Amino acid sequence: MESRQLLLKMEQIDKQFPGVHALDHVDFDLYAGEVHVLLGENGAGKSTLMKILSGSIPRDEGRIFIRGQEIQHLTPERARELGIGMVYQELSLVPHLTVAENIFLGQWPKTRLGVVDWLEMNRQAGKSLAELGVDLDPRLEVRQLDVAEQQLTEIARVLTRRPEILLLDEPTSALSDTERGRLFEIIDRLQRRGVGIVYISHRLVEVPLIGQRVTVLRDGHVIGTLPVQEAEEDILVHMMVGRQLAEQFPKQSVEISEPALRVEDFSVDGIIHNLSFKLRRGEILGIFGLMGAGQVELARGLFGLMPHSSGHIYVDGREVHIQRPFDAIKNGMGLLTRDRREGLVPLLALPPNITLANLGQFRMSRILNLRAELEIAEKYVRDLRIQTPSLDRAVLYLSGGNQQKVVLARWLCSESKILIFDEPTRGIDVGAKAEVFALMNRLTERGVGIIMISSEMPEILAMADRILVMKGGQFSAEFASGGATQEQLLINAS
Repeated sequence: MESRQLLLKMEQIDKQFPGVHALDHVDFDLYAGEVHVLLGENGAGKSTLMKILSGSIPRDEGRIFIRGQEIQHLTPERARELGIGMVYQELSLVPHLTVAENIFLGQWPKTRLGVVDWLEMNRQAGKSLAELGVDLDPRLEVRQLDVAEQQLTEIARVLTRRPEILLLDEPTSALSDTERGRLFEIIDRLQRRGVGIVYISHRLVEVPLIGQRVTVLRDGHVIGTLPVQEAEEDILVHMMVGRQLAEQFPKQSVEISEPALRVEDFSVDGIIHNLSFKLRRGEILGIFGLMGAGQVELARGLFGLMPHSSGHIYVDGREVHIQRPFDAIKNGMGLLTRDRREGLVPLLALPPNITLANLGQFRMSRILNLRAELEIAEKYVRDLRIQTPSLDRAVLYLSGGNQQKVVLARWLCSESKILIFDEPTRGIDVGAKAEVFALMNRLTERGVGIIMISSEMPEILAMADRILVMKGGQFSAEFASGGATQEQLLINAS
């Protein structure tokens, strides 16, 4: 490593927010052609360190050297001039602009007359997307895309600027294995060009696939840096959480009884075609599919977030008519969307965000029971280990992973008997994942039926009692618990 060019050196970086010491004199470095993986639990300081480097927030103390030159003041513009590009965990796209307009935001190509060259911009955007293996019309508005397509658009935008230091904060959190594979190929090509890459991820399986070194943060401190050859998963988990993790997938055997949900001939125009299935009380029904297979639209259609063109929905044997989310909630259904921004009220504190779906307990005709609300919030902050300086902290100021836990807590504490979890572990750390699975077990013990939509094959294979595989808006296969392998899931989904 010493023979390579040192691109980046960060010394004694310190950052404090009100009530939180986010970074406590952190050292970090990066070499040309290296992928340096940065790990840690939610709130450990990973994103804060990268936001300081990208110029998004200022450091309180410490020194930063780029190619040996000390940089006193970093702004986003100065960072771009220095060849630093960042893909943020929370996407920063402009929803009402097109894919091409977002990719070239601030640098739209012009004709000789000085007007925007729309044809050239769309052509270049299409080329950038094709390099990522994405078949996407660059003229579409970003608000029409799903989360995975938005993630790939964000990555394409940063790569068009040809950065020499690339910061990737959870870039695969919304991607399927196929899209992840394409991104890893791009990363490999960038490495060969000498680009240095800082890679933040909660997916420990990715570490040996792409990394050369691993640094672990915990509570704002550097716990250690290891070569990837020495970074065994058990060692990394212990460094991250500071304790032994009993079991990552604590699946329990629960008695499964009568159907809680029955869906017949369910269709969404042009996307989902005559799907029929049952979800029983106490069951975790896994649904797996590649990007665009229809699993997102199934979840949103069942919950009333998008219209369905045909089909019947039965809850406890009684047909219900769901046209909007209120209808679903009234009939005992809850949905955790894969985009946490849809489920949060950013400027509200934790307690009202957590109890939002459960306001039936706090009758609006009476005085709101703030003490009960506070007790519920305290319980889930403790159970899910949500990192916050206080309960009255607005969720806007929590880390992305902790925001995901808040949305999870809302549905875990609700009185829903049917829960649809769309990528429930997206953006949360390995310790929190085990806690989420344990809470799912407790829900099934109470007779709750859970639909678990996930692109994480080890998770769905370990936790689901049954697995349905989606392809082209239809179910292509069904497997009982223990009856499938990752290869079989991929074969039936491709």
